[in-house]
Amino acid sequence: MSTRLFRPLAAASLVATLALTGCAAGAAAPVDETAAATTVTVEDNHGSIEVPVAPERVVALDNTTFQTLSDWGVTLVAAPKPLMYDLWPSLSGGDEVLDVGLHREPDIEAVLSAEPDLIVGGYRFREIYAQLKDIQPATIETSPRDGQDHMTELKRQTAILGQVFDKNDEATQLSADLDAAIADARAAYDPSQSVMGLITSGGKIAYAAPGEGRGVGTLFPTLGLTPALERSAEDASHGDDISVEAIAAANPEWLFVLDRDAMFGEDGYVSAKDLIDNAEALKNVPAVQKDQVVYLDGSFYLDEGIQAYTKLYRSAAEAFAS
Repeated sequence: MSTRLFRPLAAASLVATLALTGCAAGAAAPVDETAAATTVTVEDNHGSIEVPVAPERVVALDNTTFQTLSDWGVTLVAAPKPLMYDLWPSLSGGDEVLDVGLHREPDIEAVLSAEPDLIVGGYRFREIYAQLKDIQPATIETSPRDGQDHMTELKRQTAILGQVFDKNDEATQLSADLDAAIADARAAYDPSQSVMGLITSGGKIAYAAPGEGRGVGTLFPTLGLTPALERSAEDASHGDDISVEAIAAANPEWLFVLDRDAMFGEDGYVSAKDLIDNAEALKNVPAVQKDQVVYLDGSFYLDEGIQAYTKLYRSAAEAFAS
């Protein structure tokens, strides 16, 4: 099956041919310096790469980019539909958008059949990066990198997408919105009040380590929060085992809670709020007594993009201010 490969050299040859033709006809066309660029060089997670600007056939696998692509009116030719649920109907579309499936068993053939001009790889799909590059050399990965400041990484990702999709002003605004939400939350927070992050899934409460625990862990370094419990993560993605008695002993003034199962609607689902409200050992914890429990948006686990974090920090600012 043929693949639509992005070939900048071919494009350059075409331009040169047209220029020579114009000279032969004795009518050299004036150079239009305002003409939009057809390619742009960006620095993604792997280095410098030249990609098309505003590509027409896009495969996007990175859930942290979905809200941005949707808001910018980008359409896709293939996507991991099981990862999207009904959150981004303009991206997942109907049968015309091929289904790449989940990262555990990705459908490489669907990516190939989509004949993409650009592939936006994602951290869940990073193990097939080399295969994606074989299909389309114009493959970028922009997911926040491990060991880097997460908020800076989200803004870096947004700036790259702005370059690729010719949405630089919109990208700048998204980063400014995030910065404003963070500033408001920092200003409203009282560092004398301790905070704990939790992750719930499968009817259990897990501990999200400061700086490491998924989603809520980033709150601590970003806002300078005082941890109720100083413990590093063994499982940053799913959270570490912890008893409700250990949570109570830490005596947090605030709880920030990520419900990993909120969007899935599986049989036997118990919400994070029910798990905390019905835990007898937590009833005397200041966070519960004072109703200082902040639950992340139900779609957060599937989203994790810059808009999701902006909403989280706005929620934190409003909660701290009240």
